[in-house]
Amino acid sequence: MYLPRIIVLVTLVATTGLSAQSGGGPWTTPTPAEVNAIYPELEALYIDLHKNPEIAFQETRTAATLAARVKELGFEVTTGVGRTGVVAVLRNGPGPTVMMRTELDALPVEEKTGLPFASVAVTKNAAGQTVPVMHACGHDLHMAAWLGTARLMAQHRDSWRGTLMMVGQPAEEGSQGAAAMLKDGLFTKFPRPDFALSLHDDDTMPAGTIGYHPGYFRAMSDAVTITVYGRGGHAAMPHSTVDPVVLASRIVLSLQTIVARENNPVDPVVITVGSIHGGTQGNIIPDEVRLQLSVRTYTPEVRTRTMAAIRRIARGEALSAGAPREPQVDVPAEAGAPVYNDPTLTLRLAAALKKRMGEANVVEMPQKMTSEDFAQYGLAGVPSALLHIGAVAPAKLAAARASGIPVPAPHSPEWVPELEATLKGAVRAEVTALLDLLRTN
Repeated sequence: MYLPRIIVLVTLVATTGLSAQSGGGPWTTPTPAEVNAIYPELEALYIDLHKNPEIAFQETRTAATLAARVKELGFEVTTGVGRTGVVAVLRNGPGPTVMMRTELDALPVEEKTGLPFASVAVTKNAAGQTVPVMHACGHDLHMAAWLGTARLMAQHRDSWRGTLMMVGQPAEEGSQGAAAMLKDGLFTKFPRPDFALSLHDDDTMPAGTIGYHPGYFRAMSDAVTITVYGRGGHAAMPHSTVDPVVLASRIVLSLQTIVARENNPVDPVVITVGSIHGGTQGNIIPDEVRLQLSVRTYTPEVRTRTMAAIRRIARGEALSAGAPREPQVDVPAEAGAPVYNDPTLTLRLAAALKKRMGEANVVEMPQKMTSEDFAQYGLAGVPSALLHIGAVAPAKLAAARASGIPVPAPHSPEWVPELEATLKGAVRAEVTALLDLLRTN
């Protein structure tokens, strides 16, 4: 009889106070004592990964660290998948195949957390620029939870059946890693999963709360570059130049009218200019300025209209400024796909988590405009669910809501998850989800 295989990619949020499993009966969720027993190892791994971050496709030390740990647990381990990815397979008799993914990469961010183990790492990015490096999105926590989940699942092989595939994916932040692993045979050289899950920390929920959202959950993402051209010269003689810095500034402000005045408010759009590069010193007006944008949408129709508006505004502002040539607007041929949480799978997991961890700790959350290349696994035909796990101390979150000043969020140089509660909750939630999909009855 055919038994489906399962890939599980789960994104979760930190959890505390989860109910212990009563004695007698199948092992369906780890007890607090079981998680406490492995916590020191996971905390030490988190600190090590946090101190030694690596950016996209440079995660050689990170991958080697995880590969060595899961190999000790009895997994069949393959490294170098999708350049720097890790695939660890544990076969445990007939049954479904489940994939649990974690991300490996950090961000080019200078850490400002003040932690005693704060990163001081620097590296060269793909463009050859020297950049600081920090785990500013919680991937270090995700990896530590991933190892804890692998350890408990290996220790309790009598409680589940099937194949568990633990995947360490590179380059999530650049939205390239999932595609690279798939191209390198993730679903052909290894067991093809039936479901995919992944876990992500979250700044909008108190530690201990698991968030889920059936259907479209994360937005499409486009990296757009606008190069504006001027006529350089002496800063003391701007009348003899066409200043591309001023032109670029006008474009930045005008772009915001696309969201405010051209788009239907019920169809979400975000246009962020994340970097401006131009000039070498204050007394020289440069010839050109480059703007790097992040554009988030949910539908192809809104994306098409937004890109057309960006091009039109850039051309119009350049014409108004008397620029010597039209700006160059580089738009990807395709956007990063939106994350679609398979509704049946997502609601099944939510029910299991509510049953094992308590109704109050599992909530439906709204869509987000952030993106995730986890979407690629769903596009490959695997039912997927991305869950979130709250990573902020409840008192800190309550104070932020009262003051109206938000807490630092992922991608902030000050992002620090509430470590113990988040990490322990993530392990319990991941294992609980896997056991529901790999249950023996």
